[in-house]
Amino acid sequence: MSGISGLVRRWVTVAVFCGAATPASAQGQAAPASPPQPDAGAIRVGVAIFADYTSQHEPKARDVDGNEITPNAFNIGRAYVNVTGTVANRVAFRVTPDIVRETGAGSSVAGSYVIRLKYAYGQFILDDWMNRGSFVRFGMQPTPWIDFIDSVYRYRFQGSTFEDREGILSSSDVGATFRYVFGGNYGDVHTGFYNGDNYNRVEANDQKALMIRATVRPLAGHAGLGGIRLTGFYDHDAYVRNAERRRAIAGVTYEHARVNAGANYLATSDRERAAAAAVSGRGLSIWATPKAANGWEVVLRFDRLQPDTDLDGRKTRAIAGVAYWFPTAGTRTAALLLDVEGVRYRGHLSDRRAERRVAMHMLVNF
Repeated sequence: MSGISGLVRRWVTVAVFCGAATPASAQGQAAPASPPQPDAGAIRVGVAIFADYTSQHEPKARDVDGNEITPNAFNIGRAYVNVTGTVANRVAFRVTPDIVRETGAGSSVAGSYVIRLKYAYGQFILDDWMNRGSFVRFGMQPTPWIDFIDSVYRYRFQGSTFEDREGILSSSDVGATFRYVFGGNYGDVHTGFYNGDNYNRVEANDQKALMIRATVRPLAGHAGLGGIRLTGFYDHDAYVRNAERRRAIAGVTYEHARVNAGANYLATSDRERAAAAAVSGRGLSIWATPKAANGWEVVLRFDRLQPDTDLDGRKTRAIAGVAYWFPTAGTRTAALLLDVEGVRYRGHLSDRRAERRVAMHMLVNF
């Protein structure tokens, strides 16, 4: 808990400093003009498809006749249908069904693709009163950290980012949030209350999660270093009353025409019952995606998780791949990625078998 408390104190200080500095800076410059508003009632439909062919080389498996096999399959990892639009000036919405394979044991549709809700929220745009990009949201929506880091990493179609993949944070939850954008492209703060039980579960009790992410771009005006952002995130939640669930993240990211990169440190604390002892964990994720001018990119990523700092048990993941991003216009994207992913277990987790997969991934988004 001491590591989490230190992170919280530092990032609360940053948030207070930035909040105090904002009114003063606003006195020296005129507020930016609001962009033209779309017609009320406009609706747009988009699609995102994550498809892959994956071959699992470790561990091997056996078929019904007992033959050793290398499992491989064509898969649809995700298929989103994004419906967005406006219903009035400054009032927008988003509804996103998530098409995913049913894997529940005993389900009558096990193995089939089913539809579940991923996002469904209303958004009140605050551009008339605050800097452009500020808003209030209500409903099932992206959570502050995952939404932020995915937009920089851009390879969710290979697999979700560290905290999401390990089940430490969810990409979506139901709640009410507020985002404030600093002037001059110096960063933003996104905070709100969520159920805390993720988008795919009902609220289990009366406990709510307070999440806050503060991001600062210290060199916003610099030609080469303007893409550096420092980010702190804190999740204050509870399994039940007096049984805390805490997540704190400190991260740095860099965006440039020739490379995106990031590193973030994670600290967790979980007390599943009030009478149980708290379990502290920690983790690290480092990644880089060097880019060529002709659409080719390299993907390099390393994750390390120690779920219980009192035990010598670690899980590591290494990903290396080559991607090609097709030339597109606007927000449309299409990419292919060939990658190798390896997972290893150490210490008291070493009874788990190592994993190695080779895959071709495809992204289509428009």
